Amino acid sequence: MPTPILMPALSPTMEEGTLAKWKVKEGDKISSGDVIAEIETDKATMEVEAVDEGVLGKILVPAGTENVKVNTEIAILVNDGESAPNGKAVKSASFETPASRAPQDEGAKGLHPEEARRAVTKDAGADPSLPEGALMVPTTIR
Repeated sequence: MPTPILMPALSPTMEEGTLAKWKVKEGDKISSGDVIAEIETDKATMEVEAVDEGVLGKILVPAGTENVKVNTEIAILVNDGESAPNGKAVKSASFETPASRAPQDEGAKGLHPEEARRAVTKDAGADPSLPEGALMVPTTIR
């Protein structure tokens, strides 16, 4: 099964970088720990090591590409004897934001955002003494 190789975060604050150079080419056998690429950030150039073993099936981001976002697929690793999928068959890593994972109120679906907010506020047992349109902010008390 093809395994995506993702653009690594070389520091906790890194959001994007330049894929400066590939140290391997398509079809090369890769072992865990092998240096496969060089990534440049605004602060340094770092070598990226493979974490899995296999064959580099397809390079998706060519050398010299700037502003590659962290967790973007940069290559596809396949097992020995397996062929790489045509094009970009493996989905890019997509991370849900907390807002996209939040359950939606059934009564608020398909409504204009302002109407949905009112419906949710109304259903949430808001204090009737608050003026209409007051925004309820959830607070955690420890």
